[in-house]
Amino acid sequence: AKGNPFVLLQDGMNAFRDYRVDDSIKLFDEAAESGYPKARLWQRGLSLYYAERFDDGTQQFRKDVEMNPNDTEESVWAFLCEAQTVGFEQARKQLMKVGFDPRPVMGSVYALYRGDDDAKYIDILEGLYKKGGSDAFYASLYLGLYYEAKADKENAKLWLLRSVDSNYGKSSNDYMTDLARVHVSRRQWRNAEL
Repeated sequence: AKGNPFVLLQDGMNAFRDYRVDDSIKLFDEAAESGYPKARLWQRGLSLYYAERFDDGTQQFRKDVEMNPNDTEESVWAFLCEAQTVGFEQARKQLMKVGFDPRPVMGSVYALYRGDDDAKYIDILEGLYKKGGSDAFYASLYLGLYYEAKADKENAKLWLLRSVDSNYGKSSNDYMTDLARVHVSRRQWRNAEL
């Protein structure tokens, strides 16, 4: 029986927020089967990353970028999935091109992941982290994920914990703040009750 795709999407997001990654994927799949456009289910791609289904995650994010060619974050997440399967350098070579992102954090994240000048963009993102607000959260989240892609666990942990501990990370209802908490929990860097 087909359910309401929008309800299933919300249920999937709530399952992910509750650290139930596999359940969230099932619910996102049901949402797609019930008529939600599968290529737009970026939340499913994020869950696939944490389920370590990296090829499926790559596919999800690449389809999303085909539909929305200015989506920096989906391009970056495709890279993060691919770094786990083909390695950091190869993933960097096949990073999808996207249009200009007016958000300073995401423009710098994209330049860093693309390999324009690692030291320069790490410095810029560390500066944005110090500014506070949502920029602090997103700069630290994507620095942590960058280091994870490079298999630098120490820096990945440092920056992911900073993202979770930022004011925005603690107080926002942004789905990505839930993602940061799920990340820290999956890596067992801290107790799940943050």
